[in-house]
This record gives sequence, structure tokens and C-alpha cells, in this order.
Amino acid sequence: MTELTWKTCSSTYIHKGPWATLRTDRCEMPDGRVVEDYYVLEYPNWVNAVAITNEGKVLMVRQYRHAANIVSLEIPGGVIDEGEEPLEAMRRELLEETGYQFDDIELLNTVYANPSTANNKTFCYLAKGGIKVQEQDLDEHEHIVVEEYTIAEVKKLLANNKIAQALHCTGLFYALMKLDELR
Repeated sequence: MTELTWKTCSSTYIHKGPWATLRTDRCEMPDGRVVEDYYVLEYPNWVNAVAITNEGKVLMVRQYRHAANIVSLEIPGGVIDEGEEPLEAMRRELLEETGYQFDDIELLNTVYANPSTANNKTFCYLAKGGIKVQEQDLDEHEHIVVEEYTIAEVKKLLANNKIAQALHCTGLFYALMKLDELR
């Protein structure tokens, strides 16, 4: 098999922040060519979940996303805190964003948002049997509206391009496949 992996010769940090870090790498390709400035965005890893309540409703969250200047309909999720396991982060995010507790949570897939420029991955889950146990417990800069949809309504939203967040579309499609709902 042909070797495709690059060797990182050096890394220089340009910016380090709580949500994103930018570095430039000097790399050597397998054939010896050198890439002088390859920019890499470092982000923490993320989780998201297709969350289905005890009543069979899919929980979605609507919130403003400043970088794209859109109000986005999404599945619940967020950043994995340092030292936190992905499943633990998913339980926490579901509780914080929706007020629902889920005991039946299954990993569907792991994907990279953009592996050409960013190093983080997203763990996508299917959470079933959610029960409302508290009110939302949002971070300082979060304003999230929780909405409930049937599976048929979610499929229609996807078909009509009403869910803009690509990682969330991915999680939804994997969940629909797992639930045998891709018809």
C-alpha cells in the first residue's frame, strides 16, 4: 500500500483560545516534498445526539449561530470538557440543553467536521427514552429553544434542507438508518 501519511517536522502556535487554537505546521510528504505552512485549527472534541423522548418525540434545539449569522435548528450537543468521556459529556449536554435525562444512549458514529483544516472529531449518539427531570441549565452565552418533532417531521425537515448544521445532519441520517426509518 502506498504511504500517504505526512510527517510533522515542526509546529508553531499563532493563537491559543478557549474555543479554537490556530497553528502552522511544517510537514514532509512521503515523497520528500516539504509543505512550509500548513494551517491547522485545533478545537475540542464534540458530541451530539438524536434524542428521542419516552413519548417518541425527537428533541431539537433552535439557537443563533453568529459565525454563519443564522438561527439554526440542531440536535442537542456541545463540547467535551477536558478530562470528560464522550458519553459523560453527552449525558451532561442533553440535561443542560433540554432538561431531559437519558439512560439509553448508544454511539452511532464518529466523524470529523473538516479533517483538512481541523483536528477535532464529533461523537454522534442515539439517545432513547428521555424523561424531563429539570429545566435547562444553559451556559452564559447560550439561548436555546427546545422543540419536539415526530420522526416523520424530522425526515421532512432534512428533505427540505431546513437543518443547516452538517454534523447534525450526519447524526440524524445515521440515527434514521439505525431506526430503520430511511424510507
